[in-house]
Amino acid sequence: MSLDGKHAFVSGGSGHIGGAICRTLAAAGAKVAVHAHSGRERAEAVVAEIRAAGGSAEAIAFDITDDEAARAALEPFTVDVPFQIVVHAAGSTSDAPLAGMTAASWRSVIEVSLNGFFNVVQPLLLPMLRTRWGRIVAISSLSGVMGNHGQANYAAAKAGLHGAVKSLSLEYASRGVTANAIAPGIIATPEVLEVFPKERVAALVPMKRAGNPQEVADLAAFLVSDKAAYISGQVITIAGGLG
Repeated sequence: MSLDGKHAFVSGGSGHIGGAICRTLAAAGAKVAVHAHSGRERAEAVVAEIRAAGGSAEAIAFDITDDEAARAALEPFTVDVPFQIVVHAAGSTSDAPLAGMTAASWRSVIEVSLNGFFNVVQPLLLPMLRTRWGRIVAISSLSGVMGNHGQANYAAAKAGLHGAVKSLSLEYASRGVTANAIAPGIIATPEVLEVFPKERVAALVPMKRAGNPQEVADLAAFLVSDKAAYISGQVITIAGGLG
């Protein structure tokens, strides 16, 4: 599964799932732009790992909720060789039951997950289309499929991504561009494991374990490869049988 010659942009590439995706795409031969919001040093650490393994990567940092900042940051990367792979892995949470949720909490989550998707995909889309080959993957969540207590904002943002990729798949299938969403369930990142101890995971998940970031990354790498050229407009859950 070779991605040689492809340039990939991964929003939230400095995170646990995003970092795994970056490393996996780079191992397949892609040149990866590893995005961070404010923690550029985390993106640089992922880049260092990729380069140490013989891959090609560079760090990029900007606020994906700021459309002008996103466009300005991404434009230089599209001059010579456009991104043909875009993975939107950035996201945030601010949990509370809706009756007690603040407007700021609602907006902040929507801004990163949903508006951030627009802010990174839209500037990169026309250059991608000109190559007549492209892959867009949105990292969603099982919450966007099933809903979740205290996550009306997060579930709404992720469900919005599902509509976006389905629409993109219709608009640009004839140009060789696919668009899909991955909806992970309980994935073993430090933040998640604080909320879901092993006993709770075993009670919730049919497979009796949490997934791991590499499993999500492997699915993302498949979806951006030529092997997945006929898969588009899909929301694929990776949740150990949950949902």
